[in-house]
Amino acid sequence: MISARLRAGLAVPTVFALCAFLNFVALGTWQLQRRIWKLELIDTMEQRLSAAPVPLPPEATWRGLAQSAHEFERVSFSAKFTPNTYARVYGIGSALRSDLSGPGYWIFTPARLPGGGTVVVDRGFVPETQAASITQPPDGFIEMTGVLRWPQPRSLFSPTDPAHNIWFARDQLAIAAAKGWGEVAPFYVDLESPITEGLPAPTPLHANLRNDHLQYALTWFGLAAAVLVMFVFWVRARIQSSPP
Repeated sequence: MISARLRAGLAVPTVFALCAFLNFVALGTWQLQRRIWKLELIDTMEQRLSAAPVPLPPEATWRGLAQSAHEFERVSFSAKFTPNTYARVYGIGSALRSDLSGPGYWIFTPARLPGGGTVVVDRGFVPETQAASITQPPDGFIEMTGVLRWPQPRSLFSPTDPAHNIWFARDQLAIAAAKGWGEVAPFYVDLESPITEGLPAPTPLHANLRNDHLQYALTWFGLAAAVLVMFVFWVRARIQSSPP
């Protein structure tokens, strides 16, 4: 029978072990939920990125577009780039473009639609070592194909450097407001074509997202099991060594 003194000595370690066990289980469960979300996202991306392009949503519908229903949708439209106007968004390669690596800039340029609306187009990636080699887009209205994307959330700690035309989040709304581009679409377009000479060069997106959440879940569940086993052995040792 466990003495009152031994029970008192076990109380605090038991609470700590129980908290650690429950936290590890919760983290493992969260990773399993993230795995389901990632699998659904990859499936959605694969379906939308492999589908034939559809017309760009009419400007009258822009405010009501749901990101979950339209992001990664391929679209085709006619638009005219604003000459001598662009923003550089710093990045290091892309999980959606396996052919890109290293630091560089995404080149965001506003494009005017025939009806008067403005869509910001990500014309592609320029390596940092070639930042001075950005070429002008074609003149006049051209037919474009690309993928709808929504603004990238910016954390409180994301730097900003508009004075040097450098941004650190793909947020076309913030860029347009700072650069005076006027009202733009709530989405931007990752350009696929046309492919023109010089830089940047647009490339198609691919759904090659990493999905390591099952591995992470097993790690957290393994830690939970380790805490449980070590606590049981520790309690047994304390009971065996305690005076009768």
